[in-house]
Amino acid sequence: MVHASTTLKPALDAIGKAIDQRFDRLLPVPDDARAQLFNAMRHAAIGGGKRMRPLLVVAACDLFHVDRERALRVALAIECIHVYSLIHDDMPCMDDDDMRRGKPTVHKLYDEATAVLAGDSLHALAFELLADPATHEDPFARCELVTELAVASGPSGMAGGQMMDLIAGDTLYDIGGVTRLQQLKTGALIGFCLEAGAIMGRVPEAQRTPLRGYARDLGLAFQIADDLLDVEGSAEAAGKAVGKDEAAGKATFVSLMGVEQARTQAAMLIDQAIQQLHGFGEEADLLRAIARFAIERDR
Repeated sequence: MVHASTTLKPALDAIGKAIDQRFDRLLPVPDDARAQLFNAMRHAAIGGGKRMRPLLVVAACDLFHVDRERALRVALAIECIHVYSLIHDDMPCMDDDDMRRGKPTVHKLYDEATAVLAGDSLHALAFELLADPATHEDPFARCELVTELAVASGPSGMAGGQMMDLIAGDTLYDIGGVTRLQQLKTGALIGFCLEAGAIMGRVPEAQRTPLRGYARDLGLAFQIADDLLDVEGSAEAAGKAVGKDEAAGKATFVSLMGVEQARTQAAMLIDQAIQQLHGFGEEADLLRAIARFAIERDR
């Protein structure tokens, strides 16, 4: 049996290289007092990470034959948001982590003030990229991209989920509460990745339902896989600390369902996600491979 990680590796390698090249061009270090800020942004953004969200954007854009260079601009924007969130999440006021993607976290390598500003700057850069006419010639499409990413990353999306997560150690979440938390914290940005492909391809709202279903199922499966890695994985493979949720007394899919049921649920969600794509042909093969990879990965 060929694992999805094998078939997906060339695509992951290619998107990783493409994103790193674009960050390198986008973030030249100036010869002035801002140098430390740019070095911190580069440290967080270049090298490491799965680049799963950028790959999802490109895969969704491929469904509708969107120009690759334009798709990569949106992919870069979503990675800006993801990296900003990691910088802030790692700080002592939140998760207090020393390692991220196998490297020291930004606040450990530099300082907390620099980490805040690096995250803020990457957040702003995401919307600068989307608003640029180089991303799409239609200003309505650019406006929709900006709006959707703002919703997905704000209090009705990722930031709201992070707030729920911050109080999780003192809150008795049931399975519905954990699902809601993860739909916001992780699922909202994954949802944007698929929505972005439809926006770039100018697909009518009524025809986006399968992509939204795929994103919903993938997002939950991805988080269950993360919870399993937190219990069973190694810090070396993950590139970050593991076992922190259990230590903090947080309810997770694994703590509520048990390892085997969680694994079964993740597999069922992936089957559902792939079924959502039944109306597409081979142009959706990359999305299908991403779905399978979500529960096979070791980091």
